[in-house]
Amino acid sequence: MNPEVATTILYCIFFFFLGVAAVLGIAQRHAARRNARLQAEADAILSVARREAENQSAQIVLDAREKALAIKAETERDLAALKEKELARDRKLDAREDQIAANQETLRKAQRGLESSQNRLAAQMRTLTEQRAELDRLVQENQRALEHVSGMTREEASAKLLESVHADLEHEIGTAVLKNHRELSRRVDDQAREMLLTAMQRYSSAHTADTTTSTVGVPSDDIKGRIIGREGRNIRAFEKATGVDLIIDDTPGVVVVSGFDPVRREIARMSLEKLIADGRIHPSKIEEIVEQTTQEIQAFIVKKGIEAANEVNVSGLHDRVIEMLGRLHFRTSYSQNVLRHSVEVAFLSGMMAEMIGMDGDVARRAGLLHDIGKAADHELEGGHPKIGGDLLQRHKESEEVVHAARGHHDEIVTEKPYTMLVATADACSASRPGARRESLERYVKRMEELETIAHRFDGVQQAYAISAGRELRVIVASGQISDERAAAICRDIAQCFEKELTYPGEIKVTVVRESRFTSTAK
Repeated sequence: MNPEVATTILYCIFFFFLGVAAVLGIAQRHAARRNARLQAEADAILSVARREAENQSAQIVLDAREKALAIKAETERDLAALKEKELARDRKLDAREDQIAANQETLRKAQRGLESSQNRLAAQMRTLTEQRAELDRLVQENQRALEHVSGMTREEASAKLLESVHADLEHEIGTAVLKNHRELSRRVDDQAREMLLTAMQRYSSAHTADTTTSTVGVPSDDIKGRIIGREGRNIRAFEKATGVDLIIDDTPGVVVVSGFDPVRREIARMSLEKLIADGRIHPSKIEEIVEQTTQEIQAFIVKKGIEAANEVNVSGLHDRVIEMLGRLHFRTSYSQNVLRHSVEVAFLSGMMAEMIGMDGDVARRAGLLHDIGKAADHELEGGHPKIGGDLLQRHKESEEVVHAARGHHDEIVTEKPYTMLVATADACSASRPGARRESLERYVKRMEELETIAHRFDGVQQAYAISAGRELRVIVASGQISDERAAAICRDIAQCFEKELTYPGEIKVTVVRESRFTSTAK
């Protein structure tokens, strides 16, 4: 190898190691300085952390002390309150013990007083027993002396005395009964009159008399011929479809519809008017018009029933009951429309019930439905009270309503107060002036019945039915009848009316006895 090259390589290796040593020295110095800086930063962080930890520990200690103080104060307050409650309880117990002690002392005093009173009572009883024995001995001695003087035994004297007392008491009882009866009648009449007048004044409705005759005007005799038809086929078809009779006579311009069922009669009347207006009268057209009119009348009936129920504020009625109620629109009684009569009875019953503290809703319901049987009395057997009561019972009406329908004409024993209210309202509605019309023969017959019943009694000289049969004046013989007997006759006549007659409202019976005093001067 060339010595120069070797020398150069050695120099290079030397300088290389020298450079490496320098770099290592510089790196060592940088690492030392960096370590010193990191150590300073770590010491600073540790110092700050130590100070913060010391501050937080001090704050925690302070918070703990404050909480401990607060808990201590609260505990002391609770202990004080408990002590106060204990003291109050002790004071109450002491006061109660004092009261018990005072009550025991009072009881002991009362017991001593009771024992003393019992002793005095026992002594008085002994004294009374001795006095009673002495009194019985004296009474027996006096009784024996009286029997010896009067010549009658004790039983005979008692019987005579009782007979005398009975005669006096009978006269006094009759006088008292007469006096009390007059006073009671006056008070009851005043109260009943005031209640009825108030109810009738609150509900005042106009009455219009309905007639039961259905007539249809015919413009010409040619129309009459069309109604009859060839060989009477049209009139037969009409009567078969409607269930009524057509009366076509020589009366000009009128055809009479006759039928017992008022609904059928109304269907027939309306159907005949439609046929006359249409002009086409033949069996098929008759059946078509009658069917159409029947549906219209059925809807009209239901409408009338609903209107009547709504008018008196009665709800929850069965559909069948509403239909029967609407049928009453076509029913009349003594020319009075039965549906309007039922509405009026409902209002009057409700008003009177509210006046005496009863349920007005029940009374109105019973009043509205009391004559429901008249809608079917021509179809079923029995009177309308029984038919109506059975109908309402089948459709789950209340016992009060059913009883009112059955008993408003006194056909059964009146057991419900609502029945009496409905009967009273029914009589008021029927007896209003102009509400009903009556034939002369029926009026005279009723007046004769009243007078005939009065003449049955001994001592009755004359009897006069007045005020359209609402009052009966009876004149008795003063020589045969006493005042007490006259009062008994008055009551007996009224009872006979209740048992034998059927009438709306009430009949007042007045018995008149004339007192005559005669003296002769000699």
